[in-house]
Amino acid sequence: MRADAAREAWAADRQRIERGRYSVGPAGRRLRWRGRILSVALGTFGLLARLGGFYRHGRRNALAPVLVEFELSFPTLPAAFDGYRILHVSDTHLDILPELGAIAGRLLEGVAVDLIALTGDTLGKHRAALHEATMPLARMLAGVRVRDRRFAVLGNHDPAIMADALEAEGFEVLLNRSAAVERNGEQLWITGLDDVHSFYTEAARTALSEAATGFRIALVHSAEVADYASAAGIALYLCGHTHGGQICLPDGRPLITQLKRCRHGASGLWRDGAMIGYTSRGLGVSGAPMRFNCPSEMTLLTLRRGPGEAIGAR
Repeated sequence: MRADAAREAWAADRQRIERGRYSVGPAGRRLRWRGRILSVALGTFGLLARLGGFYRHGRRNALAPVLVEFELSFPTLPAAFDGYRILHVSDTHLDILPELGAIAGRLLEGVAVDLIALTGDTLGKHRAALHEATMPLARMLAGVRVRDRRFAVLGNHDPAIMADALEAEGFEVLLNRSAAVERNGEQLWITGLDDVHSFYTEAARTALSEAATGFRIALVHSAEVADYASAAGIALYLCGHTHGGQICLPDGRPLITQLKRCRHGASGLWRDGAMIGYTSRGLGVSGAPMRFNCPSEMTLLTLRRGPGEAIGAR
């Protein structure tokens, strides 16, 4: 199928689900109102926080992002990509907290990477104008020096037309397809899926299973198809969606993750078979503009050719 025909087919499927009564995940259909329960709960929590006097503290937490840096080691990484640096950003939602973009931008000023991976939920409020989310995102990333490419996928908050808006800002939006990054005659394959939490179709699973052989990275909004990706031979799976819980217990355990399957991928580093996964806590917030015991983050990860163990966060 030609690229433009594939895009049209994807858009038709996506918009059909957007107009329907149901969200669709790999575990099946769900009435759309059930997916909004968390937003209502977070909104209620926000009201209680204002009444209880701890709203300001939660908001300060949400406006204090960190840049997490670590290395991951893979025996199959092509030698030309040893030391390859990826900036992983997820769940920016800058239409909810616009000032967060400027704060994050200062953390990123002058950072040099090979690739940017944006794993969905650029938009926060479902009815917000897209530029309210994309313009502060573009300003936030303006100081980052990118050697190769900027890839993005869509999240469950992003409508189909967000793909065009991100492309206008210089991202290559991967919609159930793969792209190769080349260096010194060797390749990394990047497979990007449309959101699998609310807009899953079998095209997502097909994209994982039909990607070219070699070292493969999956960009997916949610961890919910981690088992499919592992079985397909993906080496590294980058995602977000859960916000790490956003409101967590003092030990960092999330109260709610919204994962319907693959719950081992709720936050941070994890494994599924031979595949390493990383779930970002996300930059932005959903529902109440607060965080507790769960700092917002952007992630700078370096790929190393080695024995296949995570070297660890620092």
